[in-house]
Amino acid sequence: MTAAAPKTPPAEATVTGVQLMQGMGVQEARGFWSEAWGQVLRRPRAVISLGWIGLVALLAVFAPVIASGHPLVFRVRSDSGGWAATSPLLSSLRAADVLLLLAGTLGPLFLLIPTARRGLSTGAKLGIVLAAAAQAALVVVLAAGLKGYVAQREVPPWVRDAQGWGPFVPVASAAVALLGSLPFLLVPSIERRWLRAALVAVVATVAGMAVFATWDARLPTFAYRDQVESGRAEAVHTLIPWSPAQRDTSWRMLPPGSGPETAAGLDPVPGGPRFVLGTDALGQDVLSQMLHACRLSISIGLVSTGIAVAIGVTIGALMGYFGGWVDLVLYRVVETFMAIPVLFLLIVAAGVLPRNTYVMMAIIGCVTWTGAARFTRAEFMRLRSQDFVQSAKAVGLPLRSILFRHMLPNGVTPVLVDASFAIAVAIQIEAVLSFLGLGPADQASWGRLLASATNESGEFKWWLAIFPGLAIFLTALSYNLVGEALRDAIDPKLRKARV
Repeated sequence: MTAAAPKTPPAEATVTGVQLMQGMGVQEARGFWSEAWGQVLRRPRAVISLGWIGLVALLAVFAPVIASGHPLVFRVRSDSGGWAATSPLLSSLRAADVLLLLAGTLGPLFLLIPTARRGLSTGAKLGIVLAAAAQAALVVVLAAGLKGYVAQREVPPWVRDAQGWGPFVPVASAAVALLGSLPFLLVPSIERRWLRAALVAVVATVAGMAVFATWDARLPTFAYRDQVESGRAEAVHTLIPWSPAQRDTSWRMLPPGSGPETAAGLDPVPGGPRFVLGTDALGQDVLSQMLHACRLSISIGLVSTGIAVAIGVTIGALMGYFGGWVDLVLYRVVETFMAIPVLFLLIVAAGVLPRNTYVMMAIIGCVTWTGAARFTRAEFMRLRSQDFVQSAKAVGLPLRSILFRHMLPNGVTPVLVDASFAIAVAIQIEAVLSFLGLGPADQASWGRLLASATNESGEFKWWLAIFPGLAIFLTALSYNLVGEALRDAIDPKLRKARV
């Protein structure tokens, strides 16, 4: 009879010292972040929150092709009896829509592709994706600024002459792509310089082509339904056949589940288009606005927090590393910005600056960086006396390498935890501004929908309060729960208790 092998206790079971000496219950060592995310994913609340955030991000990327009043395929009958097919939905996409669709499709595939034995790690691939996304976003912002400038009425004569020049659009697109891509040659997304230059060139080419293809944006019109009803055309719509800007005064305040025929007192056509979540005071579909508003909330939260983290980490690193009079002067700057009321500053800025998403991102990011600066200062003060920092000084490494290559990876953990809470705060600030009517103009927003729940006559519409209010609540709560779980996972005291 062969003796039965001793049972190995489960990974979470408590083992004695004798069992550890016998090799029982020994777990494979994992990295810091691997262990931290493992603890986060063991919390059901954190997993559900990550799922909701992922759903919002997915809808933000694919909203233009999920909810659009432009048909995916539109066939018009000609006088000779033939059919001419076009795709108004694809023609209506902007440069940001095209680049987001490409990033939302190719980015996850690049992250999920298994690498070779000496290939890129997941962290390195994530850095490449983030750098490429930031480069494309900068190109789009510069293109939007240039188009807004040349579209003004009062511009210098040479600008008007340049617009009449034939190759103006391709030259302007190429110049914007080149100008927005040059700084990323210095970003160490890839160690090999020629590979980094090749990546920057590919992203610049794709972004420039997207800007060129969508330069002449036309005002959206939605006359397709009249042509279909007259029998002159056929249309194939996407899942939700309404755009956020598509409105009709006869569709005002229709309840959920109604159709365009409800405004005339008729029953909705079976199988016909319906307003699943009703309409607002302008006769616009609520569901399409909810989906497109995901992009505004996600972009406001991520971009403004990214700006705040970049500023805060830089200033905090200088304060914590040098100390002395540098810390004294810069901390007075931190205290000054801490005293600035962000909401009131944004209200004032909405009255004197253009009311668009980029201005709101910049203001929120340039004011809310004080938390990241204080966390980084405390961590760098703790790390500057460590042996690896003294060794880096001894071998003569430059200050940039000491601060951001050696010290920052060891002290950035509290900043990342604080960033998750900051994203929730930025989303709430945007919702408040849109609720007050000071948000980005002509852009779907959860706060604006919430503000229209009570119309001019004081009548309350429940669907305009519940659906956007629930979206704001769940999104902010999800970021807070993820931040709380991540904070508990990296807490040294709780880590010792788990060991």
